[in-house]
Amino acid sequence: MLEHQHRFSLKRMVEVLKVSRSGYYTWRQNGMTLSPRAIKRAARDVLIKASFDDSKKRNGARRIQQDLADNDCKADIKTIMDSMSRQRLVPKAAKKFKVTTDSNHKHPVAPNLLEQNFTANAPNLKWAGDITYLYTNEGWLYLAVIIDLYSRTVVGWSMASRMTSELVCDALRMALFRRSFPIGVIVHSDRGSQYCANDYRALLQKHQLVQSMSRKGNCWDTACVESFFHTLKVEALQDEPLMTRDQMRQAVFEYIEVDYNRTRRHSALGYLSPENFELKNSA
Repeated sequence: MLEHQHRFSLKRMVEVLKVSRSGYYTWRQNGMTLSPRAIKRAARDVLIKASFDDSKKRNGARRIQQDLADNDCKADIKTIMDSMSRQRLVPKAAKKFKVTTDSNHKHPVAPNLLEQNFTANAPNLKWAGDITYLYTNEGWLYLAVIIDLYSRTVVGWSMASRMTSELVCDALRMALFRRSFPIGVIVHSDRGSQYCANDYRALLQKHQLVQSMSRKGNCWDTACVESFFHTLKVEALQDEPLMTRDQMRQAVFEYIEVDYNRTRRHSALGYLSPENFELKNSA
C-alpha cells in the first residue's frame, strides 16, 4: 500500500486487500514495523499455506489443523479458515459420483452381512469392493478396489479398459497377497455381474473368504467405497486435463499408494492416514 499510495487511493486499496484503514495508519505511526501479533499471524499463514500446498491443494481447515498440531502449532478452525480466505486457499470442491452397478443378471447373490456397519476392530475382518468409471481421451478406464474397513486402506486395486470379472479378481488377488492370505474375511460388494461371476466366487471359496452383497438398488450399502471413489475423483482427477489411459493409470497409482494410503488424513480415523492408523494401533 505504501509503495502504491501515489497510484491508487487508500480507500480502494483497503477494499481490495481487505485490511482496515486504521490498521494501516497504526502501522505507519509505529515506524512501519509489525506488531508481535501480526508477526505471529504471518508465521501461521506460512504454515497453513505449506500444509495446503503439500496436500496438493486438497486439505481443508480440519486437516490443516491436524498438520499444525503435529508441528506444535495450535490454531482453532475459525483462525485457519480466516487465513485460508485471506490467502485465497480454496480446497478442491466436490462432484457427484456415478452409479456403476449392473445388477440385471441371473447369477446367484450372497446375503448382506454388513448391513451398513462399516466398522471393524481389527484388520482383515471386513473388506469392501466396488468398480468405478474413469474417463480418458481413449475411452473408459475401469477401476476396481478392495478396502479394509478397519483402517480404510486400499489393500487391492486393478484397472482395465473392459469391466469384466477378471478386473475384480485381480483387485482381490492383490488384497490377498498384500494381507498375507487371511481366511474368514467378509468381502462385501454390490450385486454387479462381475461380483456374481463364477470365477470371482471360486476365488473367494478357494481362499476361504465369506461373500456379502448389498441389497438391490441400495448404493448406501457400499457407501464407504463410493466415498473413496468420490474423494479420488475430487482430489486427484477433476481439475486435471484429459488424460490417456496410461496417464490415468499413473495418476490413480500415485493417489492410492503415495497420497491416500500413506498421508491423507481420514476423518473416520481421528484424522490419521490409513497407514499411520494401522501403525499406531498395532504398536
